[in-house]
Formats: sequence, C-alpha cells, structure tokens
Amino acid sequence: MATSADEQTPTGSQPELRRVMGPGLLLLFVIGDVLGTGIYALTGQVAAEVGGVVWLPFLVAFLVALVTAFSYLELVTKYPQAAGAALYTHKAFGVHFLTFLVAFAVMSSGITSASTAARAFSANFASVFELDLGDGVGITLIGLGFMGLIALVNHRGVGESVKANVVLTCVELTGLLIVIGVGVWALGGGEGDFSRVTEFDTGERSTIGAVIAATGLAFFAMVGFEDSVNMAEECKEPRRIFPRVLLAGLVTTGVIYVLVSISAIALVPADRLSEGDTPLLQVVEAGAPGFPLGLFGVITMFAVANSALINMLMASRLVYGLSKERVLPPFLGRVHRRRRTPTTAILFTTALAFGLITFVGAVPALGGTTALLLLLVFTVVNIAVLVLRRDPVDADHFRTPTVLPVIGALACGYLATPWAGRPAEEYRIAGVLLGIGVVLWAVTVLVNRRTGAQEPGFDPGHLAGEAPRGPRN
Repeated sequence: MATSADEQTPTGSQPELRRVMGPGLLLLFVIGDVLGTGIYALTGQVAAEVGGVVWLPFLVAFLVALVTAFSYLELVTKYPQAAGAALYTHKAFGVHFLTFLVAFAVMSSGITSASTAARAFSANFASVFELDLGDGVGITLIGLGFMGLIALVNHRGVGESVKANVVLTCVELTGLLIVIGVGVWALGGGEGDFSRVTEFDTGERSTIGAVIAATGLAFFAMVGFEDSVNMAEECKEPRRIFPRVLLAGLVTTGVIYVLVSISAIALVPADRLSEGDTPLLQVVEAGAPGFPLGLFGVITMFAVANSALINMLMASRLVYGLSKERVLPPFLGRVHRRRRTPTTAILFTTALAFGLITFVGAVPALGGTTALLLLLVFTVVNIAVLVLRRDPVDADHFRTPTVLPVIGALACGYLATPWAGRPAEEYRIAGVLLGIGVVLWAVTVLVNRRTGAQEPGFDPGHLAGEAPRGPRN
C-alpha cells in the first residue's frame, strides 16, 4: 500500500506521532476546544454591555474567529506540524525573541483562562451548595483551593487523550443544549420575552462602541480552535480534512452560542443576567424551575474544571519546553524523579494563577485578558500568512483569499487596542505576565553568556511535544 506524503517518515529522523484522528474525532476535538468557560461564565457580562442583543457580539466574535481560522488553515495545510503559532512565527520572521513572546503569550493565556475557570467554578460551587459568600473572600478561597487541586493532579502526571476529550466535550455540549432546550420549551409554552433579543441597552456608549467592547469580551468564548492545529501530526491526511472539519466545528459552535444567548436573554432580563458569575444557571432556573439546578451546576463545574486542568497542563509543559530550549532559566525545566512531571514549571504557573485569582479575581478581567493575549497572537499569525507566501512548498495546500488575512490582522489588531473599549486592567495584567517572561528571558541570556552556555535557541517543534492539547476557554 502506498504511503501518503503526510504519513512519510524521513530516513534517520525520530518516529512520527501516530495518525489516529479522522474527520469525526477531529470535529469533536475542535468543538470541545471552543466550548468551555466563556459561554458559561461571560454571557451575563456581554449582556451588561449591549442589553438584549447579547447574541450580536458572539456573532461578530465568531466572524472574526472565522476569518483568522482561514489563516490557520493555510498554515496548517502548508506546514502540517504541531506547535501552531510559535512555529508559524518562527518560519515567517526567524526572530527568536518574537517567537518566544508569542509562545509566552500563549502560555499566559492558558493561565488567565484557567484562572477564569477557577472563579467560575467557585461561583457555581457556592450556588449549588447554597453558600453565602457575599464578601468575595470565600469565592477567592474556593478558587485557590480549586487551583491547588489542579496543581496536584497536574503533578501526578495526568495527561489527556482524544477519547477523554470526546467524553468531556459531550458533557459541556449537554449543558448548552439544556439551555437551548429550555429556551425552545419557553417559546412553545408562550413564556419568556423573545422581543428582548432586538433591544439595545448600551448606557452612555454609542451602539457601535458597545458592540465592539462586548465583542472583545465575547471573543474569549470563541478561542480554542487554534489549538486544533497542534493535532496536525496525529491526523489522517491533514491537508485534506482540516479545511472542512475546522470550518464545520467553528460554525457549529457559533450557532450554539447564538442560540444559547438568545435563550438566555429571552428568559432573563439583561440587568439580572449580568449579576453574578452563574448566568446560565439563572436561565435554567427561570425557564425550567422543576429542573434539578444542582445537576446543571455540576455540569457547569465539570466543564470549567476541564478547561482549567487542560490549560494548566498546557502552560506548565510549555514553560518546561521553553526552559529546555534555553530561553527560560534551567530550574524551570526540573522534572520530578518519580512522577516524571515538570515540578518547578507546575509551581511557577500555579503561583501566577494564584496571584491572578487573588489580586484580579473578576471573571470579565481574566477572560478579557485571555482574549487580549490571543488577539495579539492572531494578529501575528494573520501577518505570517502573507509573509510566508514567499515560501512555496512542494505540496498542495489550502490557500485563503489574500483579503481575509488582511481583514483578520486589522480586526484582531483593532480588538486588541484601547479604541475597542478594552479596560486598562486587561493591559496591566497582560503587561505584568509578559513582563515576567521578558525578565526571565533576559536573566537566562545573561546567565548563558557568563557561564559560556549556548545562546538561547528555538525549535518550536520541541515545544509541541511538551504541551498537551485541549480546551482554551
């Protein structure tokens, strides 16, 4: 039997990853990657920005994500290797420091996403068990305890598999289908007020300004699709299946998000929906009082816990990989002798998460920072597509219309600026995280020069082998 170009192993090289994913598994992976904390935790905050048209920012965020997905499709079919944005940045610009910044931004987005999930978990935990934690300190303590538990599980060496991701995807999807089902039930029974879906309530902001600001927040719910490119080396015929599968997965999640947001606003007014960190729990309670709310709360906790675990696994392994590539201090690459897990990298990423949960806390700020970091990464990726047009490959691959990466770079770049209504707090958080990375990079360079060690290098392919793949938001 002939071997396809995607499956050949060069003579003398390391064995390739096993290609086990067909279109069905890849589709479920993409959907599971996008579904997560964002829609469960931030629907109410988006409603606070625009009122009843809460579905509109999710739709706009979907369109921006879709344009960027076309750029990822050209790159993943042109270079069907793992490592994603770091690989594309390195190939396009060849600047080690820029590649490092992109990789560290991806790592930081994993920590902010996991911290968002921790706060959402805490709020749902308090609601399910009817705990009075009005002062906020209790929520923070639960979040810290939850993140500590995630660190322990991470330390034990728990890795995710495709089959596990399928199961978790089904759980997350079930929760959202319940919300949609409650909305359909209310519509059929004449309950709810579906006229609210066309009402704007933007306060003192202009309509366009409010929608743009809300889109910047809603974008957190759409990220995750970019992680699927890390599975390229484990997919059967990636050049053939990726375009239709990635687009189908994004469209599916976009439709689900719009339907969920319509159901939410029809059953709960925007002012009430924006109160607290459990908006969808309010929706189920309003539309189906007889439904066991504890069960839905557990589904929500399970969904966000999965997001937190996978993101912290990714972040710690990426820090470990950066240390092994001599771009972060060597102590961050230490491995536990018995567990064979990156102990110091886990402690480092957990400490950052603890700081975010304690000193930032608010779900919108953490989720918004995740979106900000990835919007910056997406801007670079959209530009990289155009730069890499001068690097032809000897294989057929997807080619996106030139106008789309241009639109993607402009849209993502604009949404990452203060003119898009992003709070200053998000820039401070992102600046501190990236600043920590730059300081560590500089210290590593100085130590390497003084000790005569080899200068920092960068093989993004090595990083891909260290970073588990899974839901971002």
